[in-house]
Amino acid sequence: MRSDLYRTMRTIRRFEEQVVELVNANEIAGVTHEYIGQEAVATGVCAALRPDDVITSTHRGHGHVIAKGAEVRRMLAELLGRTTGLNRARGGSMHIADVSLGIYGANGIVAAGAPIAAGAAWAGREAGSDRVAVVFFGDGAVNQGVLHETMNMAGIWKLPLLFVCENNGYAVSFAASEATSGSIVGRAAAYDMPAVHVDGMDVEAVQAAAETAVAHARAGDGPSFIECETYRFVGHHTAERTMKLGYRTDEEIERWRERDPLRVLAERMTPDEVAALDGEVERLLAEALAFARESPRPAVADAREYVYASGPLPREGVSA
Repeated sequence: MRSDLYRTMRTIRRFEEQVVELVNANEIAGVTHEYIGQEAVATGVCAALRPDDVITSTHRGHGHVIAKGAEVRRMLAELLGRTTGLNRARGGSMHIADVSLGIYGANGIVAAGAPIAAGAAWAGREAGSDRVAVVFFGDGAVNQGVLHETMNMAGIWKLPLLFVCENNGYAVSFAASEATSGSIVGRAAAYDMPAVHVDGMDVEAVQAAAETAVAHARAGDGPSFIECETYRFVGHHTAERTMKLGYRTDEEIERWRERDPLRVLAERMTPDEVAALDGEVERLLAEALAFARESPRPAVADAREYVYASGPLPREGVSA
């Protein structure tokens, strides 16, 4: 339903805007990579998935995690470094995960989610499941060897894997037009998989392409590739505003803002529907922030917990 798609995109947008405010106020340490402008991709793809399907994400992963169904208040608690966070404050922004929802983690290494998703796709098939895995990545990742190795392996083994390229035009500040030879979908097609280019600012177009690809994978016909042409309205990360970089013009940004994915979908809905959903999201985010701020911080003595699979390792000279 359009209302569900709009609600998810609006939640992602307002979550990201709130996170930027918290970063700027030093309530969230470090920087964060905003998903503002790209909401239609995560929303459209995840709308085509089942709860047991798996996704892997990127350094710009909040939108994917929300779209896959993670609890927003626990996400915010994670970013604020609270024990009620999805990963007990150990994951933070770039490693946030919820395995119970099939979210196998954001990842700060470019293209590193690809082999993880391939492993999940293979494991599901070996277990007799028709579960599908999705890997999200940016245009910069298409020049990483690990992505091509994974596409080759997925094609050979006919893995139930969907490759989703979020082509926002830039790898940090390096334009995709100057970094990538040939077409992105052409590269994927060379691995003998269906590869399509879609309008990544239109959530319904993304959803339609994802539904086709997911059905293809679930039927045992192997991987597919979707290039979503999208755009981030803000910098590569929250610190960029202080760096005075000039790789984009104001005119370019405003031209893309005319294709704001929330506006595109809202124009297909009634004003009353949109206003009601906006109010619902505001209440959700207010509750999430209150929950996160009221949650306890982890104790220093527990810093090594949840780091090792076997539990905390004893300090040198101290018996277990």
